[in-house]
Amino acid sequence: MTHLWVRSEQRANEERVGLTPKGASALLQKGIAVTVEDSKSRIISTEAYRAAGCTIAAENSWPTAPKRAFIFGLKELPDEGSELPHRHLMFGHAYKGQNSGRALLRRFKQGNGILYDLEYLVDDAGRRVAAFGYWAGFAGAAISVMCWIAQQNGVVCPPISSYPHQKALIDALSDAITPLEVRSPNAIVIGALGRVGTGAADLCAALRIPVTKWDVAETVSGGPFPEIFAHTLFFNCILARSGTPVFVSHDMLNPGRELRVIGDIACDPDSHYNPIPVYEAATNWAAPAVRVALNPPLDVMAIDNLPSLLPLESSEDFAEQLLPYLLKLDTLDHSVWGRAKKMFDQHIKGV
Repeated sequence: MTHLWVRSEQRANEERVGLTPKGASALLQKGIAVTVEDSKSRIISTEAYRAAGCTIAAENSWPTAPKRAFIFGLKELPDEGSELPHRHLMFGHAYKGQNSGRALLRRFKQGNGILYDLEYLVDDAGRRVAAFGYWAGFAGAAISVMCWIAQQNGVVCPPISSYPHQKALIDALSDAITPLEVRSPNAIVIGALGRVGTGAADLCAALRIPVTKWDVAETVSGGPFPEIFAHTLFFNCILARSGTPVFVSHDMLNPGRELRVIGDIACDPDSHYNPIPVYEAATNWAAPAVRVALNPPLDVMAIDNLPSLLPLESSEDFAEQLLPYLLKLDTLDHSVWGRAKKMFDQHIKGV
C-alpha cells in the first residue's frame, strides 16, 4: 500500500503544510495510507487530521517511518548529517550548486533514498504543477514595504511574525503607511507575468502603490537597467538560471538613486546565477533585512519561506494544486513523479 507520511516542519516560523484534512480524506478514500505528525506550529490542527481518519505520529518521528513511506514536508530537514533512506517530497534547493544542496544530496546518496523535489514537479510542457509562488510574491512585497516603513522611522526592519489571514496583513500595512509624512513609494516588478510577480503586484495594488511591470521582453537586452534605480521598491521575481542578467550590483549603487528596498523574492544568494550580488545570505524573520548601502539607505529583504507570512491561504492554495498528483503516487514511473526522479538521478551523479 502506498503510504504518505506528513512530517512536522522543524524550521522556526514555518506554519505551512502541503496537505489539508480534506486532501488527506481524498487520499484515504483512494487507498493511500496517511500518517500526519503532531505539530505545535502547523496552521492546521492535528485534531483536524485525526478527524479525517489519518494516523497521528509523534513530532519529528519520520526517521522511524516504514522505509517504503513517502516523507512529505516543505522546508529543509534538520541538519543532522544522517543518511536518508526514504523517498522524500520536499523543496530541496539542491540543484543550483548551493553548498547546502550538495550536502543534502550526499545524504540521499549515502542512504539510497530519493528526493522528489517539489520545485521540479512539471507537466509535459515543463510547467510547474504546484507552487507557492503567488503567496511568496504577495508576502515578499508586503515585508519589503515593512522594510520601507521602518526606514522612514530611522531603523532597519524589526522582527516579523505571521498573520492569521490576508485582510489582517493589509490592514496592518495600511495603518502603518497612513501617518507617514513622506512621498508614497513606487515599485518595479521583474518577472511580472509569473505567479510570483502577480502576487507582488497584487500586494502593491491593495496598498495603492504604483507598479511598473517588467518581464522577459524588458530584460532581454541584458542590462544595465537604470529604470530599476528610479523606483523606491524593486521586487525580483524571476527564477535565476544561466544567462540571467545582473539587475543590481555594488558598482551600480550611485548616490542619486531612488531605490531604497530590494525584495529579492526569488532569494537565491548561493546560486551561481544570482542576479542581485549585493548580499551574501538569506535574511530571516528575526532580521528581515540587511542594509547594503548608506546615503541613501538600501535594504535587501531575502527571506526564503515567505508564504508562511500567510500560512493558511498559502497552505490551502498549494495543497489544492498538489492533491491531484499525490493521488497518483502509485504511478511513479510516469507523469510528474517520473520526471522529478530523472532530475534527481541526473544531479545525484555529481556528488
